[in-house]
Amino acid sequence: MNDSVKSPHIIADLTIALRAAIKRRHGEGADIGNIKVAVLGGSNRTLLFDLHESGNQRRLVLRQETYRAATSPFLAPHDQFKLLQIAHRHGLPVPEPIFELNAADNLGRGFVMSCIEGDSLPKVLLNDPTYAPARKRFASQTGEILAQLHGIDSGEANFLAHTADSIDPLAAQIARYDSYGEYHPAIDVGIRWLETRRPSASKESIVHGDYRNGNLILGPQGIRGVLDWECAHLGSAVEDIAWVCLRSWRYGKLDKAVGGMGTREDLYQAYRANGGRALEPDEVHWWEVFGLLRWAVLNIMQASGHISGERRSLAFASCGRNASMIEYDLLMTINGQYSQE
Repeated sequence: MNDSVKSPHIIADLTIALRAAIKRRHGEGADIGNIKVAVLGGSNRTLLFDLHESGNQRRLVLRQETYRAATSPFLAPHDQFKLLQIAHRHGLPVPEPIFELNAADNLGRGFVMSCIEGDSLPKVLLNDPTYAPARKRFASQTGEILAQLHGIDSGEANFLAHTADSIDPLAAQIARYDSYGEYHPAIDVGIRWLETRRPSASKESIVHGDYRNGNLILGPQGIRGVLDWECAHLGSAVEDIAWVCLRSWRYGKLDKAVGGMGTREDLYQAYRANGGRALEPDEVHWWEVFGLLRWAVLNIMQASGHISGERRSLAFASCGRNASMIEYDLLMTINGQYSQE
């Protein structure tokens, strides 16, 4: 987290503006309290706060955009909010969208949504005995959720059709990679491999784009909430399936392909049983190589932000090292050293 986000005057200014935004929508009798800056991630600042209204209290979350660039992989908050509305309407486990920010709020671009109680820290979820039942269900529950998401008519999200990742996901990664002016031979190998082995076009689906351990709220019995929709786009449903199986999200539990908690077999069976299409190994493999390349480019983006001074952070600085580790996984996957266990 940037030190500037922790500074008292920043939090005080946010509190004043947020309180005014709440009163405009809920009346002068409404108030807020117990404000906590949860995280400053790749594209959003997250604040948790209590809404006090008519003797009732509700925990809410403000998502505030903090990063904009011509080559940004992140959706505008307005589109994220619309996606939450779609997912919530279809019964997916997502935070309830409450309202969007507007110019009068003086809080930039963003939105307010409900807070889902639980934990999202991989270290806790993978090791705490409390979450043992959730770990057993994780792969099959993921299959159920992704099948439900991919079963939604993509026409409901046609506002995503113009995004670079919807038009050509590989070209989008190449453009971002080129924009950072760095030379990574392993990434060049990955690009060439992907370009010469593109899978056949498949039915267009709404793709979450970052469904994985770390972006999900879990309770002891399973997944409670799917968060972080800023990378969503239209494309192949297999992209989500492959992404959640990357070694990067196993956090050392390498024998459990699905987020360090479950097996591919459980994921695939649940996906098909809930209306998802059959998954071909070669297609999944292509999207896994793509996912590693994309993850490496995202880490280069974060490190570049730190080096340029645009978004200085120890976490972003460490992404430079992460990129090299991901490149190794990329080459090992291309070479067949990492099987689809």
